[in-house]
Amino acid sequence: MARYAFTAMVAASCLLRAAQTGVEEYHRVFPGARGFGVLTPAGNNGRIVRVTNLNGEGPGSLREALSGRGPRLVVFEVGGVIDLQTKAITIAEPYLTVAGQTAPSPGITVIKGSILIRTHDVLIRHLRFRLGDAGRPKAGGWETEMTTWGADAYNIVIDHCSVSWGVQSNLSVAGPQFEGPMGTSHNITFSNSIVAEGLSNSAGTRAMGSLVNDGCTNVAMIGNLFASNDRGNPYFKANTSGVLLNNLVYNPGSGAIQMDWLASEWIGHPAPHNPRVSVVGNVLYYGPSTNEGLALVSRKGDAYLADNLAFDRSSTPAAITAGLIEVLAERTLWPRRLMPLPAARVQAWVLQHAGARPRDRDDVDKRIVSEVAERKGRIISSQEEVGGYPRPAPARRRLVIPPEDLDEWLEKMAAEVE
Repeated sequence: MARYAFTAMVAASCLLRAAQTGVEEYHRVFPGARGFGVLTPAGNNGRIVRVTNLNGEGPGSLREALSGRGPRLVVFEVGGVIDLQTKAITIAEPYLTVAGQTAPSPGITVIKGSILIRTHDVLIRHLRFRLGDAGRPKAGGWETEMTTWGADAYNIVIDHCSVSWGVQSNLSVAGPQFEGPMGTSHNITFSNSIVAEGLSNSAGTRAMGSLVNDGCTNVAMIGNLFASNDRGNPYFKANTSGVLLNNLVYNPGSGAIQMDWLASEWIGHPAPHNPRVSVVGNVLYYGPSTNEGLALVSRKGDAYLADNLAFDRSSTPAAITAGLIEVLAERTLWPRRLMPLPAARVQAWVLQHAGARPRDRDDVDKRIVSEVAERKGRIISSQEEVGGYPRPAPARRRLVIPPEDLDEWLEKMAAEVE
């Protein structure tokens, strides 16, 4: 018993010290990482796993690397498209870093399959996920998304990725509905990413950009571009909490930032509480598919609001809130030393920096960014409406990995594409 008491005492001491001194004294998952779940080495100290081909499975494939055991740092000696052939990849082993910045140009694009993260301490950077419908009929029940799932999904950071054409949602946080905040995903950050063009699902409704499912807490979305998703830019459900900082929302259809829950889903269970979200320095621009009168934040929830902007198609200021939004007097769950960029600077910053490999963007991201800047684009039902799956020529290079200063090497590689 003394051993367990000592372990608990050490854990409590570490938590207290972190609260007193701030995260700057601890190892961030990469320099400058901000949000929740960023105090983790992920797989940076693990064995190095090289992806050496673009196969959907087998030796040297991305699937084999992500499905491996033990702490691991995944690097790439190949660039191009990896076709999952409608077979999802499940990440179930913790302490994983996926360093997409190490791939040669054009980088790595994953198509035709879902990514499910069911474990903790995971960092994924500089990958593109073009999920798509894979030619499946709308009524076939097949859905794609990139999502976390369950109580073991925590300390997860998705940074500088591009996720589009999901057939449910693009990039989401999820788990069991009724098991409370420790029974589902928590301590998650999505940062500096492009989340765009969610497709129709099997029921004929539009996929969401990002959905934060019931009970998921400490979810930060920072510096992202949400473009041409009908709704869920993002969407927080019951008993959720989070921070939305400096995101650019363009051309939503029926919903921009949403908070809501349905009483009918909670029959036989204790009534939930509203989502509680700090919404700071975000910007909404209407596009060709946006419903008239759409507010930046809508439906039912508790929100702290500061320095947010919204504009309709004529560049006239639009409503910031609509529906049953309870405005909070103070910020909730604000990570220490998280500094906002003024909303007036958000569009220029996000369009320059968001997405996978912004110095080496693919044609899809170039088009999406251009459509935002020119106020064009539309909500789509299939990737075939915008040219279909990308087909860049593959590239290869042998990586020379230094025996020391690995973190510095990874950041140098990231700086070359950011």
